[in-house]
Amino acid sequence: MNNLFKALSHPVRRCIIAMLRQGPMGSGEIAAAFDMSWPTITGHLNALKDAELVSTEKHGQSVRYRLEISAVEEAMAFLMDLTATGTRTPKEDDQ
Repeated sequence: MNNLFKALSHPVRRCIIAMLRQGPMGSGEIAAAFDMSWPTITGHLNALKDAELVSTEKHGQSVRYRLEISAVEEAMAFLMDLTATGTRTPKEDDQ
């Protein structure tokens, strides 16, 4: 869980996740969206992979990244439990 929140803490990684919500993308497509060096982008992609937020598929010499929604759902469930979201009924909120 720590790797997951560490990965989500960086704005570039959150942007990559938002991009991958549209569907799988090649590493070159992802890198082209940023004005950063290739090693920096690779580091961000590795952090997302280590946190199991993305998975990779090899297509010839290129690598495609796919969002793993189950990791995002796990993080959301943790945050909802932490904040007790959804545990009170609407009547309790009115009091």
